[in-house]
Amino acid sequence: MYDIRIATKEDIDILMSSRLEMLRVVNDLSDDYDFSGEMINESRDYFLNGDHLTILALDGNDFIGCASISFIRMMPTFDHITGKRAHLMNVYTRSEYRRQGIARRMVQMLIEESWKAGATEISLDSTELGRPLYESLGFNASAECMVLTRKKEEW
Repeated sequence: MYDIRIATKEDIDILMSSRLEMLRVVNDLSDDYDFSGEMINESRDYFLNGDHLTILALDGNDFIGCASISFIRMMPTFDHITGKRAHLMNVYTRSEYRRQGIARRMVQMLIEESWKAGATEISLDSTELGRPLYESLGFNASAECMVLTRKKEEW
């Protein structure tokens, strides 16, 4: 059985290495891809100071997976009386550990923790590979949202 638990600030080295590994795999980057200092510093700061939870999956001392949820506080509405919403992201399991229910367990833990924290909605962006898992957990595609994204050249 694997150890699947909520990460703490003491896990910062594992959190950072897992984040960079996940980004390399998901974005099909080489193992020696050089991330910008800003990306590294902002990720570290977020893990240490952001309003989030990250779940780590370990096989002994070896990292095998992670999943994060970020909390967003908005003005309360009748449908979202607390104003607290959450966004699920960075669900990742190393390829040799996939299809064993690890991602499901991590996401279920984050859903439970989000409801306990008062969130009334959880959103996510999914790859095609992840879509069946999220649908099986009750997530639905939404046509309600419109998004404006600032172009990178405008940053």
